[in-house]
Amino acid sequence: MSTIDSAEVVRLAGLARIDLTEDEVTRLAGELDVIVQAVATVSEVAGPGVPATSHPIPLTNVFRDDVPGETLDRDEVLSQAPEAEDGKFAVPQILGEDA
Repeated sequence: MSTIDSAEVVRLAGLARIDLTEDEVTRLAGELDVIVQAVATVSEVAGPGVPATSHPIPLTNVFRDDVPGETLDRDEVLSQAPEAEDGKFAVPQILGEDA
């Protein structure tokens, strides 16, 4: 049983103020009917005992555990910087504000 026919597509296109050719109306009627039937099939299967999901399979975190490790020596890192001041990277002022 078809739930979306050409007349329904024309009515909806008129409400949305979309101009459609006859070929587009015919094509969309078929495509929309398939979508409506698919939703109806899912609705039959997904009863009140089936929880809603966003994915068909469970998702798991693929990242490694966050384990603290050795850090770089600050003085060694700053020795590689073009300029350092008070144990920090010195960068050019860009906002025109007083330091």
